[in-house]
Amino acid sequence: MEGIVLAGSVALFLVIGVPIGIAFGLGLILVATLFGTTTLVFIAQQMWTGMDSIPLVAIPMFIVAGAVMETGGLSKRLVNFASKIVGNVYGGLGTVTVLACMLFGAISGSGPATVAAIGAIMLPYMVKTGYNKHYATALVACAGGLGVIIPPSIPLILYGATTNTSVSDLFLAGIGPAVVVAVALVLVSYVISRKRGYRGEPSGFSFKELLKAAWDAKWSVLMPVIILGGIYSGAFTPTEAAVVAILYGVVVGLFVTRELKFKDLLKTLDDNASFIGGFMLAAVPASAVGAVMALLGIPDTIANFLLSVSSNLYVIMLIVNLFMILIGMVMDTIPAIIIFAPLLYKALVPLGIDPVQLGLVITVNLAIGFITPPVANNIFVASTMTGLPMGKIVKEAIPFILAMFVALVIISFVPGVSTGLVSFFS
Repeated sequence: MEGIVLAGSVALFLVIGVPIGIAFGLGLILVATLFGTTTLVFIAQQMWTGMDSIPLVAIPMFIVAGAVMETGGLSKRLVNFASKIVGNVYGGLGTVTVLACMLFGAISGSGPATVAAIGAIMLPYMVKTGYNKHYATALVACAGGLGVIIPPSIPLILYGATTNTSVSDLFLAGIGPAVVVAVALVLVSYVISRKRGYRGEPSGFSFKELLKAAWDAKWSVLMPVIILGGIYSGAFTPTEAAVVAILYGVVVGLFVTRELKFKDLLKTLDDNASFIGGFMLAAVPASAVGAVMALLGIPDTIANFLLSVSSNLYVIMLIVNLFMILIGMVMDTIPAIIIFAPLLYKALVPLGIDPVQLGLVITVNLAIGFITPPVANNIFVASTMTGLPMGKIVKEAIPFILAMFVALVIISFVPGVSTGLVSFFS
């Protein structure tokens, strides 16, 4: 009964427009007041525990690192390098967009940030070279989902922090699924582009220009190498890597590319201060909601329900996917992971599902949620940038959404895609 009241009250508060963090807090207060299962003291303790997490510090840091990278001119160098690799082939600029989103995602860890950064560069270029604007916008929005799959991923950091799973293992495991999703998007882009006659670089492939672009992008490419290499070598933790990323971006932007100004740096910090505040307002009460749900025995209820349906892990994974797809459609990533990741972890890991693979399955589901209405944050960001109606963007995005579902099936039912690299390096 308590769980129904908690979920129902939070849903009601959200429907009437209450901010999500406050909705969580009001729901918790209501449950503590009406029932004796939990107390306000326990809720306050869990909120403090949820806030006192070192891995969570990495999230705003990687967001700032991505913003510094974009302002300092590193993003456009990555895009130019990717463009020279592809040359004048069908769907070449679509492939560039996917590659650029992967590279930028390896810095920012955010889907909407990836859409904004790469979209600002690629959309005008794609439209100028003959790509349909609705199609180009849809592709950027969908490829932006790679920003939360490729390490360092903000959802993977959250999953690791809330389930005590190694963030380094999750980062390593994210490479395989990111490649699978990227390949799926590129294949669909190629088929559509061939049908419509969309091509890449008008000048074609040039090895000389490729070398020049590679040299120009060396500082951009080196950034994810330093971050991920430092994490996997044990030189620093993911949280420390986020700080290193900011320092690297600032130094390169100020003194190498010289496109970053001190006033731009201050504006970047000011812009992200509101994000950090909003993130903590949602994350802290959400962590208490997760603790109260665990106290009420909801993870056991979920596990018993799944086992009552089937003891086959493939069937259970299918049910989990359907559930998380629905959650991703109606709830933002941060509260979704903080609430449901611990519940699914406690319910499914004892059944034999690998915790690292589970983290990637949840993350890919939520990445699809970025482009499926009604929430569809990536679509919203892309619509804001181009002024196009969200409905028309979603229509063009349908083939890419289907491709991501196919990739999700592969990631869900072939554990080695996620766990292969972790096992190899362990």
